[in-house]
Amino acid sequence: MITMPLCDLDQILHEQLQILAATLRSSTIKYYRTQANGFLRYLHRNFPETHSPEQLQRNPHILGWLRSMAEAVPPLTNRSRRAALICMRRIFDDLADNGYHIRGALILSQDIPPHDRYLPIPLSPEVDQILDHKLRQTDDLLSNALLLLRATGIRVGECLRLNRDSLRHLGGNQWALHVPLGKLHNERWVPVDDDARKIFARILALTGPDSSDLPEPSSPLLLLPNGKTVSYSRISAALKKTAKRAGSPPPRLHQLRHTYATVMLRAGISLTALKEILGHHDIRMTMRYVQVTQNDLQRQYQLARQNMASVHSVPQLQTTHDGQTDNTGIAAICCALDAVKHQLEMHRRQLATQPAKTIQSLARRLVKLRAALAALQIT
Repeated sequence: MITMPLCDLDQILHEQLQILAATLRSSTIKYYRTQANGFLRYLHRNFPETHSPEQLQRNPHILGWLRSMAEAVPPLTNRSRRAALICMRRIFDDLADNGYHIRGALILSQDIPPHDRYLPIPLSPEVDQILDHKLRQTDDLLSNALLLLRATGIRVGECLRLNRDSLRHLGGNQWALHVPLGKLHNERWVPVDDDARKIFARILALTGPDSSDLPEPSSPLLLLPNGKTVSYSRISAALKKTAKRAGSPPPRLHQLRHTYATVMLRAGISLTALKEILGHHDIRMTMRYVQVTQNDLQRQYQLARQNMASVHSVPQLQTTHDGQTDNTGIAAICCALDAVKHQLEMHRRQLATQPAKTIQSLARRLVKLRAALAALQIT
């Protein structure tokens, strides 16, 4: 192995990133540079005398860096620490291949934390329906782009890269959306129904030219009147604005994809088919939606049990001392208020978060009204 002369570590890492730029995307290189800069900041702060790869040691340099990430405030997620370690391990390996003397394995496989485990969060059926209604009412370019996301389950970045000829006829009544190279460097065909076709056609109409010159079929689908393409921030703001008008919590764009996948799985689609439609590299990613639907089953089971109990729990009007029901006066009104409050509570348990809060507020008003009426009866 040829030993390279000592030189500035910052410059060496910068040159190595330039080499990687020949084969990796610019966004990936930017990510590598962010991780490398974080490692260099740690070295400059704690080991300013370290100037070359040959001086790097697992202890104290790498172990100290690992400890600093584990003790960061606010704490870093496993995903952030994994990214930093994997990027730097790749850089160190490449430096060793290029002739720099690296003292053994600086980053070991056991240093890399496990993946963060999280479940997809789909929209509730109530919120999903309300947003769909509001978006169709708005019927502009951004609202139809959001409807297309929900109708196909594609990623936001993939939607922004669609062309005007992305919808293809496969014969008969079969249509599919051609999704270009995306997150996993692959392309795929996503089956679409009549509703998705109408949404796509509406987008074409909204972005049509004012003059007689027809745009090229390969031109971007989501074009603004000024000729620029729709940005992620703009379509995200449109979703938040629609949710605010609908009175629902602000969702994230990716939840439209989660909702599509969850609804399809509930409808009976196979995991392998859903994996291909979503463009997942590993079926374990698709399997997470099974856990979501299992949670749905548990919630529906508990709700059914509550409804069964309410069938046998009919509110009874209070009776007088002689055993006869008092159907007149304040006492009867108080009994009726109790019955209404009970029915509201049963209905509240079946609703989404926002409507449920409104009903809970009304129930509190009924309690205050009943207390005031009872006080009148006593006096």
